[in-house]
Amino acid sequence: MKRKTKIIRKTKETNITLEFDLDGSGIADIETSVPFFNHILESFTRHGNFNMELQASGDLEAGCHHLVEDVGICLGKAIFECLKNKKGIKRFGYILLPMDETEVTVSIDIGGRAYLRYNVDVEYEKLDGMETILIEEFFRALVNNSFINLHINKNTGLNSHHIIEAIFKAFSIVLHDASRESGTGTIPSTKGLI
Repeated sequence: MKRKTKIIRKTKETNITLEFDLDGSGIADIETSVPFFNHILESFTRHGNFNMELQASGDLEAGCHHLVEDVGICLGKAIFECLKNKKGIKRFGYILLPMDETEVTVSIDIGGRAYLRYNVDVEYEKLDGMETILIEEFFRALVNNSFINLHINKNTGLNSHHIIEAIFKAFSIVLHDASRESGTGTIPSTKGLI
């Protein structure tokens, strides 16, 4: 079964086309007009071994809040579409990931219930046009549209770039691990349904 999809979202604020392949090889073709956002999405794609094509534009003169949140919505919908049939997936994932002075912990449950715990204190600043506070909004939009349970914790770290990049790398790895097929061919739940 192919686990890939295409999501199109056009609003008065943004225009997004996203193609996502959960079983890819780490190929990214991403253009959001926000350099740092491009960078962390490319890192997500590479470290999760996903393929993603993303063209996203929006009302950047007002800041990139709408664009970042709407890309989160689209990626969340894409993850949900790719994992509609949860038969045989591992379901859970966890990682403790270091990056220079930073260490983050990320855990995931692809269990059909949307929940985000974002325990990350990061200095408010702009990194190549993107405000650091928008990362939580991105993940909240993603979680609400993918119906996953996601816990993100910063254990240590000072450099905002390192903290955010470590989060995206860790998220990609746990999503990859939890979405792999275990070989059982059954729904990983005592309820028989997720």
